[in-house]
Amino acid sequence: MAGVARKEIGTPLNTHADERRRLLVNGIVQGVGFRPFVYRIAVGFGLKGFIRNTPSGVLIEIQGSPELLDSFGCALQSDRPPLARLETIEKSTIDCVTEDGFVIGDSSAGDEVETLIPPDIALCSDCRRELLDPANRRFRYPFINCTNCGPRYTIVGRLPYDRPSTSMHSFVMCPECEREYHNPLDRRFHAQPNACSVCGPALVLHDAAGAVYIPPLGRSGLVQKMDVDAVAEAVKLLKEGMILALKGLGGFHLAVDARNDAAVQRLRVRKGREAKPFAVMMRDMTAVQSICKVSEGERNALASPEAPIVLLKKKMTSMLAASVAPGYDRLGVMLPYTPLHTLLFEDALDALVMTSANFSEEPIVHGNDEALSRLAGIADAFLLHNRSIYLKCDDSVTIFLAGELRQIRRSRGYVPAPISLREAGVSVLGTGGELKNTVTLLKGAHALTSQHIGDMKNFEAYRHFQHVVAHLQHLFQAIPELVVHDLHPGYMTTQWAQQQHIPTLGVQHHHAHLVACLAENRVEGPAIGLILDGTGYGTDGTIWGGEVLIGDASGVQRFASLESMPLQGGDVAVMQPWRLALCYLHRSCADIADLPFMKGRNVLQILELLGKNINIVETSSCGRLFDAVAALCNLRGEITYEGEAAIALMHAAKGVVGDKCFPYALHFEGDEAASRKFPRTVSEAIGNNNVRNKGEERWIIRVSPMIQEIVSVLLQGMSVREISQRFHRTMITCFCEIIEKASEVTGITTVALSGGVFQNELLFETMHQELQRSGYQVLTHRQVPSNDGGISLGQAIIGRNFLSGRYAR
Repeated sequence: MAGVARKEIGTPLNTHADERRRLLVNGIVQGVGFRPFVYRIAVGFGLKGFIRNTPSGVLIEIQGSPELLDSFGCALQSDRPPLARLETIEKSTIDCVTEDGFVIGDSSAGDEVETLIPPDIALCSDCRRELLDPANRRFRYPFINCTNCGPRYTIVGRLPYDRPSTSMHSFVMCPECEREYHNPLDRRFHAQPNACSVCGPALVLHDAAGAVYIPPLGRSGLVQKMDVDAVAEAVKLLKEGMILALKGLGGFHLAVDARNDAAVQRLRVRKGREAKPFAVMMRDMTAVQSICKVSEGERNALASPEAPIVLLKKKMTSMLAASVAPGYDRLGVMLPYTPLHTLLFEDALDALVMTSANFSEEPIVHGNDEALSRLAGIADAFLLHNRSIYLKCDDSVTIFLAGELRQIRRSRGYVPAPISLREAGVSVLGTGGELKNTVTLLKGAHALTSQHIGDMKNFEAYRHFQHVVAHLQHLFQAIPELVVHDLHPGYMTTQWAQQQHIPTLGVQHHHAHLVACLAENRVEGPAIGLILDGTGYGTDGTIWGGEVLIGDASGVQRFASLESMPLQGGDVAVMQPWRLALCYLHRSCADIADLPFMKGRNVLQILELLGKNINIVETSSCGRLFDAVAALCNLRGEITYEGEAAIALMHAAKGVVGDKCFPYALHFEGDEAASRKFPRTVSEAIGNNNVRNKGEERWIIRVSPMIQEIVSVLLQGMSVREISQRFHRTMITCFCEIIEKASEVTGITTVALSGGVFQNELLFETMHQELQRSGYQVLTHRQVPSNDGGISLGQAIIGRNFLSGRYAR
């Protein structure tokens, strides 16, 4: 078509007035309206040339006077589309050619992919206005989109990002959509999912048995009134308390009226989710503010193009069912981010539970046949469509802590946006851990961390993991030279890595946590890492999780850890904190008092097993310490999801860290003379390979005195609230003290906080504030989660250091 057809470079032209420049632009520049933006500014300046997508980036050749070319370059940076992200611009001057005007060329294929794919983006205000305009030809069309919004990552199979490479390839555009698509002045120019009700995807409603309930909607020309509307019928079912499975951007949701307690309870039973809080989608910001406290930063996050779930503080009163988020003072809230969501709420709904469509702990469902099969017996109806999802992608979950938005689960809206690294290097793959798994592929100066994959404890999760790894490598055409895995020999990710025909490297779990925090902050290190989580396989065969490490990507020293405690029963004990409490009592107390949490439980049998050292693993886990104290306080004896007991203990403090501490002690494990000549430089520490030699020579933070005192005050009748407040103060004080020791012997004043325990807002915000007040540079996570969702990044960075010869193995 005139003005946009591919334009070959013409005959070289000798001119002194004009200049021709070649620009290769890399970043998020495909699928975000970048080419029409460039076309408009080039035409506006009266310049000649072309722009086209290539696998190596967006190629621009631009010709005109040097002054106008300079103005064009400034506009390219300052006026770029809101979703565009310009990482690099490679510039060169070439010969001028004879040509007419400026054109947008066809995309070219090649071997090396450098361009980045944008994430899926929430419905923009322009499309929303058209969606709800009865005079618009896309009125109530549930797949409306443009270059500023809609699906991207979840529908693309390969680069360059053009329609034939997406799941829209089977939908042939009608003449009107075709005109929009090829008009560089139109908002839908080269919007790859562009469609309407005449030519695009359609909805269909099925009943619980999978039979078609409402056929696909068909319209011609402007809106044709339908006697029955699939969306309206779905809303009717929701109002009746039915559970609806609906297909979204990255997979299916299970939706139910959030005000209907019986319906929410029924969803809990069918989904196998006894107590873990559900996320809620609300009509608009006014509805959100009626039940939650919302800061300016939280409001901006909710309304952002990424549209994540944001964990907000609840108000005292709420219209929602009590079973939505029982026992939790925060509520996970998101706003409608697709046209379909918008239509659901336009039909008189205020709040819907929107939870990933799966049975508990399984990956999200994303295919129609898969949904009808795997969700049978859970959903009462299915709202499907025929646009395929190439890659499943859960909703992202975020929280505002210490003044910044932080990731708890990084997925839709953020993936696959890269994390920029300090330097480029070879391609390496980090395979993550067992829980909250992600993978990270390093390419050049970018870390491409995948969406949340989930807990690698079932075959469906393993298949999803394999698919994500293959898709990332295919999409970005990067073959890793090294695969990095956790040291735990039983992890499925470890076993998968060792089956690949690529060199592998095992990396200690908490070392990966530390390096992930350094990498996303673009700090080389070394740093003092305070790594607190539930579990991580140590080099000595025990379970670590309350660690003070000193080092960087080239190696670490285990400077200190929490006192080791027995874990009887392995994973069973993790889900039964009352067992943990007995384990801590057995190690800490000469005589075990009779406490309320013991009632009705087989205490004597567990104590006998502990006494005979049967099925015992030693652990320094901070997460298990929180669980044990929660059980001692009789807050949770059993849990149904990870972190439930620790959350209950945090809530018991009512947002207050106490002034008084329980007793604890710092003890150097090893020769006393060695403690006086403990490594004074990080290079000496790393050279000692202390983690590699099992980290036996270190400081121990003894928590036995604290356990003894907690038992004493419980027997004296101290409130659980005060115990929790004192416990949090004790944790903060002892860790600050040991960090000070680490800083004194190394001179390091940079502290990195990582690990899932730092999702405890009371612990994190207070420790962050007190460390800063003491003069430390405090590094924290924002781009990747502090939990195990971030360790694949650290693994990959360590692997790249290993290949460069900078790793002290």
